[in-house]
Amino acid sequence: MSLTFTNPEGVRAPASRYSHACLVEGPGRRLVISGQVGLAPDGSLPATAEGQIRQSLANLRTILAAHGMGVRDLVKITVFLTDTALVKPWRALRDEALEGHAPTSTLLIVAGLADPRFLVEVEAEAFRAG
Repeated sequence: MSLTFTNPEGVRAPASRYSHACLVEGPGRRLVISGQVGLAPDGSLPATAEGQIRQSLANLRTILAAHGMGVRDLVKITVFLTDTALVKPWRALRDEALEGHAPTSTLLIVAGLADPRFLVEVEAEAFRAG
């Protein structure tokens, strides 16, 4: 089994010492993806919660694609929202981005994220059989 830690182009570089993803290869390929916030590759942050949700999902899709995977390879997502009012927009935008795919999921309402401007964070795991 091998582990490859990556920070794919098209996603904002980590602000500290962590990787956006870890690809686990053996009998299959397992991709573990760090929490994605709404930061665009240029460092900009959408002003709206919906914009941040869209960008966090775009970051997730970019990381999947960088490893030869797509949303149908997702097996688990964990979502952190800072306000219960974001649950409905999260679900609508998630359903659109995941194109009907329904991986296992955990949704948490939290007091805050690493930066007070962040309103959503999404982490995920994907798997593709070898």
